[in-house]
Amino acid sequence: MASNKIQFRSIHELKDPALNNKLAQKEFQEEIPVEDFLDDAEKNGSATSRRDFLKLLGFSTAAVTLAACEAPVIKTIPYVVKPHEIIPGIPNYYASTYFDGFDFASVLVKTREGRPIKIEPNPAAGDLGKTNARAQASVLSLYDNDKVKQPKFEGKDETFDKVDSFVIKGLEEAKAAGKRIVLLSHSFASPTFKKLFADFKAKYPTAELVTYDAYPYAAALDAAQEVFGTRALPVYDLKGTELVVAFQADFLGDYNAGGLESSYAVARTPGKNMLRHVQVESNMSLTGANADERIRLKPSAVNKTLVEVYNAIVGGGSSDKTASDIAKELLAKGSKAVVFADGSKGAQVLAHLINQKLGSVAFTGKANFLKDFDKARFEEFLGWVNGGQVGVLIVNNVDPIYSYHKGEDFKKSLSKVPYVIAVADKKNEMYKAAKAVIPVANWLESWGDLEPQTGVYSLMQPTIQKIYKSRQIEESLLVWKNGKNNAANNYYDYLKANATSILGATSFNKALYNGINASSNATTLSYAGGNGAQAVAELGGFKASDLELVLYTKTAMGDGTQANNPWLQELPDPITRMSWDNYLTMSPKDAERLGIDNDLNARMQLDGSLVNLTVNGVTIKDVPVFVQPGQADGSVGLALGYGKKNSGATADTGVNAYPLFDGSNLVVSNVKIEKTGEDHEFAGIQLQNTLMGRYEIAKEVPLAEFLNVAFDDEHKGWNKPLEYHTISGALPARKIDLWDAFDDTDGPHFNLSIDLNSCTGCGACIIACQAENNVPVVGKEEIRMSRDMYWLRIDRYYSARQKVEVYEGLKEGMAVPELYGTAFNKEGGTLNHPADNPDVIFQPVMCQHCNHAPCETVCPVAATSHGKQGQNHMAYNRCIGTRYCANNCPYKVRRFNWFTYNLNDKFDFNMNNDLGRMVLNPDVVVRTRGVMEKCSMCIQMTQTTILEAKKENRIVKDGEFQTACSKACSTGSIKFGDMNDKESEVRKQYASNRRYYLLEEIGTKPNVFYHTKVRNRVEK
Repeated sequence: MASNKIQFRSIHELKDPALNNKLAQKEFQEEIPVEDFLDDAEKNGSATSRRDFLKLLGFSTAAVTLAACEAPVIKTIPYVVKPHEIIPGIPNYYASTYFDGFDFASVLVKTREGRPIKIEPNPAAGDLGKTNARAQASVLSLYDNDKVKQPKFEGKDETFDKVDSFVIKGLEEAKAAGKRIVLLSHSFASPTFKKLFADFKAKYPTAELVTYDAYPYAAALDAAQEVFGTRALPVYDLKGTELVVAFQADFLGDYNAGGLESSYAVARTPGKNMLRHVQVESNMSLTGANADERIRLKPSAVNKTLVEVYNAIVGGGSSDKTASDIAKELLAKGSKAVVFADGSKGAQVLAHLINQKLGSVAFTGKANFLKDFDKARFEEFLGWVNGGQVGVLIVNNVDPIYSYHKGEDFKKSLSKVPYVIAVADKKNEMYKAAKAVIPVANWLESWGDLEPQTGVYSLMQPTIQKIYKSRQIEESLLVWKNGKNNAANNYYDYLKANATSILGATSFNKALYNGINASSNATTLSYAGGNGAQAVAELGGFKASDLELVLYTKTAMGDGTQANNPWLQELPDPITRMSWDNYLTMSPKDAERLGIDNDLNARMQLDGSLVNLTVNGVTIKDVPVFVQPGQADGSVGLALGYGKKNSGATADTGVNAYPLFDGSNLVVSNVKIEKTGEDHEFAGIQLQNTLMGRYEIAKEVPLAEFLNVAFDDEHKGWNKPLEYHTISGALPARKIDLWDAFDDTDGPHFNLSIDLNSCTGCGACIIACQAENNVPVVGKEEIRMSRDMYWLRIDRYYSARQKVEVYEGLKEGMAVPELYGTAFNKEGGTLNHPADNPDVIFQPVMCQHCNHAPCETVCPVAATSHGKQGQNHMAYNRCIGTRYCANNCPYKVRRFNWFTYNLNDKFDFNMNNDLGRMVLNPDVVVRTRGVMEKCSMCIQMTQTTILEAKKENRIVKDGEFQTACSKACSTGSIKFGDMNDKESEVRKQYASNRRYYLLEEIGTKPNVFYHTKVRNRVEK
């Protein structure tokens, strides 16, 4: 077996060994809301179909009077003149660049009949084409019904002509008076935008471009300027690295303006040179959860350890054992090691100097230009405003009133600016403070270009006409520079002319087709300075306190730019598995010491204490506390980007933590907590679905054992094939059938491979599945009721460091959940609590598409059946909602559709308005209430691929078959393909000795298989 360590999903499983049984009993206890259906039917007074009769009868024997709604008649309007590039029913793909001020990716935009419905990675862009959850979800932000829909002047609807007249008047007055004209914008690495602003400045000499970012990377940029002499972030590549040590650096998240998950996954390929990952941190971050060795320390102790490592490597020694051990490992690996740090400028400077000393090959010398915030210049701008020197302020889709820690002071100072113009997407604080408002165009409606890093040039093109009366900032600058109704105000022409000079021999159309291109910008970084003594002094000046706060960005929310996106709000956090919230994370010991509670109520729903959080005199009220395994004692964590007022109904979720963030330091001391006496209701995902059996669900093995012990060794094998003892002797589990086997040799037979070693838990696959398959958002209340509709989930398992005694029942292959109850006490002594610093495994789980599916045998109307290609199908128009299939599924991957989620005010999300429903994929049916639904292995995508190959009279090539999740996976953890193609990648994955099946012992014979996680460390 791979390991015999304790595995648990939450602290509550440790406290209550019988919790798993309680969850299983609770799983189907909800009453079916028949009255709701009947009420709706009575109001519509329509006839009842035979299927609706069976469906409602399947709900309850109490259903006597039945009625059903007829589908409304929808009249379609055909094209009068059909665009030649649009063929109804056939998708078009356009290469473009996703950039919203915070995130960047080179992407392909899938459109249907002229509307974008899906974002996919651009394979030509390599690592720059990888998409995270926010990039995948950005297509829904295009259809945000809470957007500002037309220009405003003094709070009233107005025309662009009137607003432009007001702005031009202000510009001329400021120019004549010698007052400053300031364009306050987020970081914008667009060469054409910068050229345009230079032209604008030529007309208005007092114009100034000032950068402001909510999450500004100020410390990283300051450190880069000191060490490299250039204000740009360094680009790293981990492919040739064998050791990475990170201090508070979430480098698989938003560190360094982009994650390193792709090269990290390559370096983590199990083998002799597999990357070893050591993480020193306070919060349990996404990166820390993937580490081989995680050292949890409060922020002041992390700083001290980093200083000691620096002294040991650069200065010659350290008396700190932890630091000495880390330094020895780093020196032993030399250039194949790299150090990352975050939290303050001093920490980043020391990391750069250590990497210089090591000669780290991870440092590529390339520069990342996506961020260029300068705190000194921004403070200079604040001085201009307060001094009455600014005549015109144009704010480009940023809201310092919300995200600047002195936002209220900034709001008051705006009264000193005669002309305030907000280019905004929501009715936020800047919208309210401005006299004129111009709705900003979404990136999917805009032309643009960016230079994200050295030698790379990318283009952005609109994939839909502007939905409302909006305008991108570049169009406005042209109008204000050239005057209204000028022929030169076309930004496409301006962009094309400038891009041509950048592209050289490559034509503009070819570059647009590619999306990503080579650039002549050859800026490189090299080590040129860095004051180590000053950095050490800075870290030493951080005052330790009883509680210390770490601010961070969540995988789903980032800096809050897309806070009104319900897909992202509902996406469960990879670590806590909570959705629709931010919260103060706290260690179990601190929670017990401070009297903080996290309890399950009678319905197995999580409730937690509310506190008032005070940091250096600034108080945030009613912050919920989540007790987080792995959180360092003496530290707490809080996510930024939540609590956005007046930015849409969904955005006003959680609490705003930006008042605690000075723009540079992510770690803060002098933290005080006061209980309010009230409780908070969490919406959690993890404690909803119970798998049949609790042992060896997510397998892991130490690297030494993986390399030196045969996987099928009779005594020590770490992935021994399951065998059954029969009358004919021992036989492999997959050779024993109670049913006749399906013939899967004719045509494709699909399998899905998931490598637990490279899955980081990022959640991009979940959003991709949601977008592709029209999975509805159900809201916090329904999530709390265990009614999420996700077709794919990522289970997060904690595993304790210590091994447990193998009980007799376990030796016989039985699943014994109760064995964990006595694992922590040994002869009256207490071992380290498993929740103190657990290991973490992420495991994506979707329908396993069993060849012997338990769901198929129990459906009374044959709504679920087995397909020729290995998929388990669902015929929604046959399903009557008995839920027998869900009850019989050992993997708990089926979802019961409780309500009509579209055009229903109870679920006031994107499916409840005409604009939001434009994102729906017409290839996938929008399911009705009362049916079971689940992963289809994206059958619409596989059938399209087969039909395209048939039309071209060829076989399907390996790699053409894809699912939404496999396309979105930036680490290559999820691979999909045809098992009957002997050269296919999925067939090669099947041959791996790490391959295993979930719950193989029950004989379902899934078409989804997993690979054991390998940890690169010496087990103690």
